[in-house]
Formats: sequence, structure tokens, C-alpha cells
Amino acid sequence: MKVALFIPCYIDQFYPNVAIATLELLEKFGCEVHYPLNQTCCGQPMANSGFEHLSKGCDKNFLENFKGYEYIVSPSGSCTLHVKDHVLGKDGGNAKIYELTEFLVDVLKVENLQAHFPHKVGLHQSCHGQRGLKLAQMSELVAQPYSKPEKLLKMVAGLSIIELDRKDECCGFGGTFCVAEEAVSAKMGKDRVADHLRHEAEFITGADVSCLMHMEGILKRKGSNVKVKHIAEILNSKI
Repeated sequence: MKVALFIPCYIDQFYPNVAIATLELLEKFGCEVHYPLNQTCCGQPMANSGFEHLSKGCDKNFLENFKGYEYIVSPSGSCTLHVKDHVLGKDGGNAKIYELTEFLVDVLKVENLQAHFPHKVGLHQSCHGQRGLKLAQMSELVAQPYSKPEKLLKMVAGLSIIELDRKDECCGFGGTFCVAEEAVSAKMGKDRVADHLRHEAEFITGADVSCLMHMEGILKRKGSNVKVKHIAEILNSKI
């Protein structure tokens, strides 16, 4: 299966190991992975701030780079949702974009992972992934619970998922929201981190590095030993 890998700009600049883990995971499951070298920002920051008309160049560049691919995979729920709703619909042909855990569960049908991570882990369900891409059930709905990221984490040997009091609460990052409303954003982040700390998490993971970066800053300022790690890195951890 031929797959195009889309790496959001903040992963490329700040967390390149997440991109490497994503590539290695896809190759483990037999994917022929292509990385269009001229890819850049998908335009989400401008669009979410009310300036979508300024992201036309990003849209055009994305479509040119990923033209001809049936599957596009990205380790970012928020960027995946933006491309899915605002970019591919314009002139994306038959291309479909998937967040990494979504692709592993729904397309590759992964049922077994050769991974080992002997730690207590808290799973952060980011808003774009949960409510936009439907990666997990929302707690406010009276419906059967499910979580694609959690399903994969349960396949990792030695890993223990902690139970949170408010498992799908927003961390407060929200892209430019954390800049425009930094006090509210910081308080939401502190509340989210506190839930993980109460339940003795050693690591906090999730499918969006942006949310993890927000919580990582709070943890460091608290002097906490708890670390953040993108789910791709845990699923790709070696036995």
C-alpha cells in the first residue's frame, strides 16, 4: 500500500522523533511511505484565526504535493481535520487523509503490536481528534464508549492506562487561543495536568503534539518528573 506522509510544521521543527516513529510504524505494517519534500504548513493557524483567505497558498501547495496519493497519513488530529474539511474538499480528487491511529485501526486493521513500554500512561483525547475525527466517543453522549488510540495502547506490552476523572476534557491549548486567552488556556492546562498527576501517570500521551507541548510546559514549570510522549513513539517503542 502506497502512503503519503504529511508532517505538520511544529512536529518537523520541534518533535522530529514523532515523524520518525510514524514513518517506522507505517513501514512495519507494510506501507510504502512517500514524503513529498516541498510540503509545508497546511494553513490551519490562519484559518482557525479567521484568516482562511490568507491560507490559499498553503492549500495550493498541499494539493500539488499530495496529488495522486490515495492515502495521506499524519500524526496530528488537528491538522488532519483541517486538511480533510478545508483543503481536500476543494480539489483533492480521490485522496483521503487519516490521522495515524485512525489509519492503523480503520484501514490497516492492526490487531497486534510488537511494542514494549512498561509505564503508567495517561491518554489525552484532543478535541479535534475526538469531536472532529471521531477517534473516541464523547462522554457527554449516552453511547457505547470507544477509543482508537486506547485500543492501540492496550496492545503495548507492559503499558498500564490510568483512569482519569475527566477523560475527554480540553487541555486549553486551542492553537492561537493559548495566545489570545493565555490565562484561561493556562488554567485549563493546569487542571488537565492535575488529573493525570492525581492518578500517578508517569507519561501523558496523545495524538496531537500541540496539546502535549502545552501540557509539557506546565509540567516543567511545576518541576514534575512526568513526561509527555506522542502516541506514535509509544506504539513504536522497542521490545
